[in-house]
Amino acid sequence: MDVDTRLLRSFAAVCEEGQLTAAAARLFVSQPTLTKQIRQLEALLGVELFERSRKGMSPTPAGRALAEHAGPVLAGWEDALRATRAAAAEQVSTLRVGFEGGIINVMSRRTVADFTRRMPGWQVELRQNNWFDPTSGLATGEIDLTLWHAPPSLSEQYNVAVLGEEPRCAALPAGHRLARRSVIDLADVLDEPFVAIPHEAGHWRDYWLAVHERGGRPVRIGAVAHNADEWLTAVVCGQGIGFAPETMSRLAPREDVAYRPVRGLSPSQVGLYWLKGRELTPAMAAFVHSCRATIAGQAGPEVPALESAPAARAVPPVRAV
Repeated sequence: MDVDTRLLRSFAAVCEEGQLTAAAARLFVSQPTLTKQIRQLEALLGVELFERSRKGMSPTPAGRALAEHAGPVLAGWEDALRATRAAAAEQVSTLRVGFEGGIINVMSRRTVADFTRRMPGWQVELRQNNWFDPTSGLATGEIDLTLWHAPPSLSEQYNVAVLGEEPRCAALPAGHRLARRSVIDLADVLDEPFVAIPHEAGHWRDYWLAVHERGGRPVRIGAVAHNADEWLTAVVCGQGIGFAPETMSRLAPREDVAYRPVRGLSPSQVGLYWLKGRELTPAMAAFVHSCRATIAGQAGPEVPALESAPAARAVPPVRAV
């Protein structure tokens, strides 16, 4: 019997969420579509997987048994996909690198040129990070490395080649009452409405709302944006303020947006991240070296080779290039 992995993912989502509405939103499908998928899986297996009630959906004994095995099956399939995509990328000599929309500040033409000198015959495929995927494509094997501005604690979950650190600043509409100040205290903005990124972004949503630095004070959400352009537009239109990497003030300047330093807000660790357990390939290491050389202003044919790059090391602060 062959079962579509999509049906297993739908089943697992309903188990975890305990209701169709939340599971459908998480999977970006309509509730009727999700109901149809669950019914289809039950028909294939010849069992009832859920007990349905007004409170939600709870797994039957058969459903609980399937849930114990579905996780490892899906995880194994993800491993297979990652390995397949990585092998395909190696075969065509392509390094796939994710970046944050609007704030790409350590990758440039010079960086890519330096990489191709280090790795003749290779090319770089740049992909903007997807706000609906907390791993930016690392988990599925769609990319090899991703550039993140992140809390230092993220190094516990991923391998990282640290490039430096960068302050987070506030982005406000130009006419905002706090825009006249040269520096803003974190406490002064905690009651402001914020432009948030989607719930699906997971820990990234909390990080860019400074949830862990609010001392338990709730966040007022003025709008939810689904990409960098929507986010900046919502700020311009006065739907809320937001926190962003400081380089955004130089790379995305606008007369109708005021970027201000925030006293009391911790800086981001800037680095190239990849999955735990994945070996750092020569191409990945070469790209790390090229990014570091760019930051140091040394990118070019005379840049000396660096030693292995997976661990944190002392590097110059991140600068716009």
